[in-house]
Amino acid sequence: MALPAAGPVRDTGGYRPPEITGLAGLLDRQVRERPYARALIVTADRVHLSYRALATLADDVAARLGATGLRRGAAIGLIGANTVEFVVALLGAARAGLVVAPLDPALPGPELSARLDALGAPAVLVGRPLADAPPVVPVGVPTWPLRVDVSRAGTAAVVLDTGPPVRRVRGAAEELTPGDALVLYTAGTTARARMVPLTHANVAASVRGICAGYRLGPEDATVAVMPFFHGHGLFGALLASLAGGGCVLLPAGGRFSARTFRDDMRAAGATWFTAVPTVHEILLDRAELEHPVPHGPPLRFVRSCSAPLNPATQRALERAFGAPLLSAYGTTEATHQATSEPLPQHGVLKHGSVGLPTGVDVRVADRDGRPCPAGVQGEVWLRGPTVARGYLAEPERTARGFADGWLRTGDLGSLDADGYLSLTGRIDNIINRGGEKVSPERVEDILAGCPGVAEAAVFAVPDPVYGQRVGAAVAVRAGETVGAEEILRYCRDRLAACEVPDRLELVAALPHTAKGGLDRLAVEARFVR
Repeated sequence: MALPAAGPVRDTGGYRPPEITGLAGLLDRQVRERPYARALIVTADRVHLSYRALATLADDVAARLGATGLRRGAAIGLIGANTVEFVVALLGAARAGLVVAPLDPALPGPELSARLDALGAPAVLVGRPLADAPPVVPVGVPTWPLRVDVSRAGTAAVVLDTGPPVRRVRGAAEELTPGDALVLYTAGTTARARMVPLTHANVAASVRGICAGYRLGPEDATVAVMPFFHGHGLFGALLASLAGGGCVLLPAGGRFSARTFRDDMRAAGATWFTAVPTVHEILLDRAELEHPVPHGPPLRFVRSCSAPLNPATQRALERAFGAPLLSAYGTTEATHQATSEPLPQHGVLKHGSVGLPTGVDVRVADRDGRPCPAGVQGEVWLRGPTVARGYLAEPERTARGFADGWLRTGDLGSLDADGYLSLTGRIDNIINRGGEKVSPERVEDILAGCPGVAEAAVFAVPDPVYGQRVGAAVAVRAGETVGAEEILRYCRDRLAACEVPDRLELVAALPHTAKGGLDRLAVEARFVR
């Protein structure tokens, strides 16, 4: 019987992960030891903000929030793009002892109101919106605009209008504890979003694991590609970089831009970046069109997370960027990263896998909860210091998903003899075609490998005979002429008969979530009929 794969115990080669205790003290070591080192690069002028300047701004926000009457441990919403305002608001609220709930600024007003109401946040901090976005609509609670004015010389000041003291609002926030730092919302691609409370200890363990796995330190720099209101951008790029003493460039528009990405990387002197496969595909297309050979600053590595990455795309990206591409796996409930491929000098790269555990135990379990032998598919379970205690206001869902210290992720996968995890799909997504179980993710992976195909979405189509049949929507790359029959022939050579799509539609583009993953709820609404 295979044992759970444990967190890494390999020699760190002298590297010391940052010693942090949580979100509130994330900057402390850097402020003591390297106060004038650059922490952020901000605005269209690409101004450098030092760790000392960033900490001063956060302390200013903390003092102002402390004067509002909000008690320590209270929840507060945060709406903003990837700007200095978001970073300062996040760290300032944490230093004030508040529990921060970042929200997607692109959500419709009613959804923002519903999430804030369910949480019971008495107010929401609002940073600068995206460059082309309208102002945030009323959300049912006081909105406190926050602005950071930065001069070209690198001096900065906070402008924050908190309004009158706030009243206490009831909601899921009553379940928060003094040790909590954040409330993150699950992506909600196959079900409604859930509220996940993360403690300062969860944050510290996650950041340490990410830093240790990639040996992030003061010599490193990156560009913020992923949004900060989800774990990928928040932990995988922003917090890990700041804890390690590195630098993060915030694109001028408040979000990723393929047009400015190369210039941003050069301006930061970037040594790495992390993104979802959708963004990697965009960058790969642009690199093949504009820069057919590696072009730009030398990178130590490139990271991919939050959705499956086709191995062929992985190899093409390595050629385009001249650096190893490391696939990682994480969940909101495990404070983002749980596994990752190691740096080449510290372990074997196994493309197609998502690597080894990074500070957690990983078990692949059968239906009875017993560990599966190596190579046998089961549900991925996680246990360790990054795993949350459950969901807010959902005791039944918590009881089903968290048991005996294990998080039952709902993801399907297998461990090999070396402890590398490979993912094969989601339990909730499995298509039952006349008793044959079909993984949409596996079919999508094959479809994405077909020449001319940019991306695919596979879904269940109701059928009176088989119960369900396999449907697919395929986005073809610009300028390509591949047709449906050619794609199906490609599938028949590589898939079992039950896995070949019974219905295939060619589309210009597929819907995505805010963090870049395939939006399966939108796919179902659009294509299932």
